[in-house]
Amino acid sequence: MLSADAHIINTPSSSLQEKFNDVRQRTLAICETLSDADANAQSMPDASPAKWHLAHTSWFFEEFILVPHLGDSIRFDPNFAFLFNSYYEAIGTRQARDKRGLITRPSLDEVRKYRAYVDGKINTLFKVGAVKSELIALGIAHEEQHQELIHTDILHLFSHSPLKPALQRPSPEINSQSPSPLTWKEFEPELTHIGMSAEPNDAFSFDCECPEHKVYIAPFALANRVVTNAEWIKFMDAGGYESPQYWLSDGFATLNSQQWKSPLYWEKHDGQWWTMTLEGFQPIDLNAPVCHVSFYEADAYASWAGARLPTEAEWEYAAKQSSTQKTSLAPTLKPKPQTGDDLLGLYSDVWEWTGSAFLPYPGFQINDGAIGEYNGKFMSGQMVLRGGSCVTSPNHSRASYRNFFHPDKRWQFSGLRLAKDIV
Repeated sequence: MLSADAHIINTPSSSLQEKFNDVRQRTLAICETLSDADANAQSMPDASPAKWHLAHTSWFFEEFILVPHLGDSIRFDPNFAFLFNSYYEAIGTRQARDKRGLITRPSLDEVRKYRAYVDGKINTLFKVGAVKSELIALGIAHEEQHQELIHTDILHLFSHSPLKPALQRPSPEINSQSPSPLTWKEFEPELTHIGMSAEPNDAFSFDCECPEHKVYIAPFALANRVVTNAEWIKFMDAGGYESPQYWLSDGFATLNSQQWKSPLYWEKHDGQWWTMTLEGFQPIDLNAPVCHVSFYEADAYASWAGARLPTEAEWEYAAKQSSTQKTSLAPTLKPKPQTGDDLLGLYSDVWEWTGSAFLPYPGFQINDGAIGEYNGKFMSGQMVLRGGSCVTSPNHSRASYRNFFHPDKRWQFSGLRLAKDIV
């Protein structure tokens, strides 16, 4: 196994091959309706063109599986190592992240040919029994992460278009359900474990989820659901974006420099709030979870509400105690109102900001080689989000999963669930 990157998926090679081919086809399906221009545009430095995502995920399999096994001559095009490396310093120089939109060539069709070439070579390795299952598993999970990024990056791109286009057709109009009333679930103090075991098992995990370790959980309460759009509007109407007492200093400075007045994509027309979605520009569903808010905004809302954000240890502990089932359905691409009992929407609607910095767990070890750059090098200046969103792969819906972004980032489907101390 990769000592710090992934557990081996203990499944037959044929099953792993099916997972590989399925994830590769799903990525293509996401981009099926995009024109070459859609796929090449880059709307901001944090977002990458869809064409780059399509090529980079292929480069990952080529660089870390094909080349080590078959040599440099197997590369589809030697120039692609420069064009489609993301951040692996050990691999060599690369196109600057904020200039990925300038890669007008190769064309989208040529990138599709590159994908087919890599797929063919990987499937040949499967046939002769020469695959390293832990690297294939990591590559699959890596591509699923980029499927999520394709959705969020296209949404940001389309939000800048005067036409406000949709990636997919709007779903049939239905009456939005009212969310369950906000209640609190209390948890007793506990010495428990969080994280994933380093022992091989049937589950996959990223390096940053390991190792499993003990933590003490003080008594706390966690909201049964996330904050809704209607509740966020009350915060806005109460002057939440103008009141410095609720904000961290860096957050209030960012708010003023970026002129934030509402969550990302919100616009007010004729007294009604609208937002950009993957189904186009739509009126805000007041009952749905608020999303596209930064850590700074989430923390300010929690302060205004007389609560706080949960720590990541509290969130994972609560999720493990919950009867909420992990979804096995495809991503919905749109947050839905949360109804029912117990802790709602832990994995299905919006990523949930925590109050925890993204730091290594006790005993964390970086794997040797370039693959060791996967997560460890980013453990500085970022905050942890837990759960999953409406565009997250269901395969990533697990209590131990650690997402992370800088505290000012808003283009992901990020929201919040409140917590409070029990004294």
